[in-house]
Amino acid sequence: MKIYTRTGDKGQTSVIGGRVNKDDIRVEAYGTVDELNCFVGQAMSLMNPEKFGDLLEDLLQIQHELFDCGSDLAKLKETEKHPFKVTAAMVEALEPWIDKYDAETPDLTRFILPGGSSASSALHICRTVCRRAERRVVTLAREQEINPEVLRYLNRLSDLFFTIARTANLREGQTDVEYIRSAEVFRSKS
Repeated sequence: MKIYTRTGDKGQTSVIGGRVNKDDIRVEAYGTVDELNCFVGQAMSLMNPEKFGDLLEDLLQIQHELFDCGSDLAKLKETEKHPFKVTAAMVEALEPWIDKYDAETPDLTRFILPGGSSASSALHICRTVCRRAERRVVTLAREQEINPEVLRYLNRLSDLFFTIARTANLREGQTDVEYIRSAEVFRSKS
């Protein structure tokens, strides 16, 4: 199989159900999800399996689910032949992970600066790219049909990235740095 097809040489690409311009908001949305998936892979490459075995397993599953998100976004509409893949159950499955990793970290009352360990910094990049993907999907949803579970999934996923970035710092012995001009904006976990 050849990698190049030449079918996109005039600025269009195939999606499930037709062809669109390469700068179509649908392509921008699933392209940003693809970019996020790459950053997740990069973050995983920075994690020591002995310290982060559980996180690595969860992130691998997330990578597969991000492909599902991209697949759903690449469909002009759901059909019997091409049903949506992202489900409410996938969104709900992220919540126990958020709770589990959040329980590892100390209470937070102020905004924190992204950074610390290499893994944490990479996970904060995942969080911000996830938020951008979510914004692209919101724009797409205003104009065209989408699977609404993709939007919910990305919203919850960005919360998970925030939580596991903090977990990564904790496991690496790094302290989160509070934004010094932040008011107290978070409530105690208890």
